[in-house]
Amino acid sequence: MIHVGSIIKETLQKKGKSVTWFANEMCCTRTNVYKIFRKKSIDTDIIWRASQVLECNLFELISNKLNN
Repeated sequence: MIHVGSIIKETLQKKGKSVTWFANEMCCTRTNVYKIFRKKSIDTDIIWRASQVLECNLFELISNKLNN
């Protein structure tokens, strides 16, 4: 099974951004960001917002992992 929270965390790290920055951009707390990182499945609205914030198509990354 794909762990979507891990994909978001990995993408954030690759972008060189901090959890604090991501939380501010997502309009949530750092605690909520860490909760997102621990989730295996995440609401598409959160994935969409995270994609916009990270300027990366997370749906494509998730799809690629499904196909591998």
